[in-house]
Amino acid sequence: MSTQYEIAVIGAGNASEGIVHGILRKSVLFDDRIIASDPSEQRRKVFADRFKIEVTDDNRRAVADSYIVILSVKPQVWQQVVSSFADLIRPDHLIVSIMAGVSTGAIEAQFPDVDARVVRVMPNLPMHVGAGMAGVHAGKFATEADCLRAQRIFDAGGRSVVLADEKLMDAVTGISGSGPAYFYYFVEALIEAGVKMGLTQQQAALMATHSCYGAALMMLESGESPAELRAKVTSPGGTTQAALESFAESNVFERIIEGAMAAQERSQALGQ
Repeated sequence: MSTQYEIAVIGAGNASEGIVHGILRKSVLFDDRIIASDPSEQRRKVFADRFKIEVTDDNRRAVADSYIVILSVKPQVWQQVVSSFADLIRPDHLIVSIMAGVSTGAIEAQFPDVDARVVRVMPNLPMHVGAGMAGVHAGKFATEADCLRAQRIFDAGGRSVVLADEKLMDAVTGISGSGPAYFYYFVEALIEAGVKMGLTQQQAALMATHSCYGAALMMLESGESPAELRAKVTSPGGTTQAALESFAESNVFERIIEGAMAAQERSQALGQ
């Protein structure tokens, strides 16, 4: 069957915006091969103005005229959305879901008349700047080629890791899916500390963000572990040790682990 579009994005939210940006920036596809569907006129306008792609409020049109369907809707309403076009899913469709907590099996069950090829992906916000990370899991009927097609889409926005065990997708959500928010939270605290020490908001923000950027870049490029690099900054009896001892007294390390696990548990709950 000949279709007008390669990809239909169902749900034109922030995550979809990052995905489409990566696809176009890396020339994985040209703009005339993508259509985005969303009930919000404002969100449709964002995609039409920024990416010059076709937009619609008709999910059925988008699905019928495409090969790859990216499901980017809230987990709380996904069944209602999918049921509106379930009868249009063909054997040649590839369904890529970025919905937290929703298993490939649950999605496959929505299409009883076809062996739906589903690949589940958990990306994160830095896709918007080409530095994202995504976990990828292929469903029961998805082929190796389907998984590679999904990876090509998300590698355009950063990197991806294939997971054979779908249960680990909830861990991906807790670590990399939600992870950028933990980082931003930490930077917010550093900025606030800088202001309390007498720096201006602008000075504190510049110092905190670039210090964290440099630390992350050094970790990636040096190949050294976080513990090894931390030791290089920490002199016995020095300023860094004083800060780390304060963190240890407040069990900050343990609280971060607990927070990430809380995100994992929430992801599990969304799929029930």
